[in-house]
Amino acid sequence: MDLGIEGKVAAVGGASTGLGKAIAWALAREGARVAICARGAEQLERTANELRESSSGQVLAYPVDLATENGPQEFIEATVKEFAGIEILVTNAGGPPATTSSQTPAEAWVAALELSMLSAIRMSQAAIPYMRRNRWGRIVCVTSISVKSPLPAMVLSNTVRPGVVGYAKTISQEFAADGITVNVVCPGYMATARVTELAETRAAQSGKSVDEVMTGLVDNIPAGRMGDPKELGDLVAFLASERAAYITGTATHIDGGFFRGLM
Repeated sequence: MDLGIEGKVAAVGGASTGLGKAIAWALAREGARVAICARGAEQLERTANELRESSSGQVLAYPVDLATENGPQEFIEATVKEFAGIEILVTNAGGPPATTSSQTPAEAWVAALELSMLSAIRMSQAAIPYMRRNRWGRIVCVTSISVKSPLPAMVLSNTVRPGVVGYAKTISQEFAADGITVNVVCPGYMATARVTELAETRAAQSGKSVDEVMTGLVDNIPAGRMGDPKELGDLVAFLASERAAYITGTATHIDGGFFRGLM
């Protein structure tokens, strides 16, 4: 299926590793010109080189901290300067640490807001004027299954990430007439370093081994496995495509059946 995004300009946050990298790869494979960002310049450049080699496409690597007030806008402006526009935005910036409410200091709440919610809002606010000008745009916000089913010992994620869903739903209605769609993806447990880190934290808290924790996680997934980041990349590429022009304001979980609710 031709997704109709060849030559489109896509900006993907937090894309040096993990889910962001898989999303950038999926978009580059479809012929999009891709800008990626992350805090670590060396790993970011390695990822950019991998994308260039695998897709033969144009890739911009821009080191920046999205959890700062100016970082998101700097990334969007760098993308526009390099490619003369932006048509696809994927908001992604990693997740806050695993913790319980009683273990969370005040400054951790502020940091989680900056990283997981305000980064998405700031990137979107910076990109939307360019999309409105072209009357075509796609915004896909990467959150977590925690927005639909709160996860144990993940109070920061459970609290902050739903704000992204509320923001996305609101602007999806505000800008639909401008040809801009806004959707949220809610990944469950995926085979990434982030999930391994969460398992290590739970192991330390429970006295279990990391393998025991990982096995317990998989046992709660009806599909019997963790997701491949490439599967999330394919979903995001579709939502960012011409084929998804009538899909907006959704929050789609991709979790192997982990979420037991109806919607």
